[in-house]
Amino acid sequence: MKVLSITAFALLLVSSAHAAESASRRFLKKAIEGNFAEVKMGQLAQQNGQSDGVKKFGQTLSNDHSAANEKAMDAAKSEGVAPPDGPNAKQKSDYEKMARMTGAKFDQEFARHMVADHQKDIAEHKKAAKQSDAAGEYAKAQIPVLEEHLDTAKSLNSKRISGR
Repeated sequence: MKVLSITAFALLLVSSAHAAESASRRFLKKAIEGNFAEVKMGQLAQQNGQSDGVKKFGQTLSNDHSAANEKAMDAAKSEGVAPPDGPNAKQKSDYEKMARMTGAKFDQEFARHMVADHQKDIAEHKKAAKQSDAAGEYAKAQIPVLEEHLDTAKSLNSKRISGR
């Protein structure tokens, strides 16, 4: 009976380690796709945006997420993860939808989208930051940048809502 308990415990440990590894791998792939998407959205904001605030935020997104993607790629390499080479299908679809807009309509949708997107990203990064591996270290380092982006997006969104 004791042998079975030890074996079951060992299997549980191996299973838990495997689950954490899989979560880290999934997180890194999603983070890389997200960074690619944010770079493209930032470039689009610079082209299609009307307000200086949206255009400036677009530049910030492009710069920050390009830098973040280099770090995410390094983390993926150290974890043995084959990185994706661009945004996922949903992100591409969101981009195409936004690309059909310009001016004030673009600014409105862009600000709204960036608030929702960064709220989701922060939650995912906080969860991944609990891992004690390269994915966790990457996630921890990115949270302050994502929170800054969220604050900017909320500010742009509130200006849109109040008509300022």
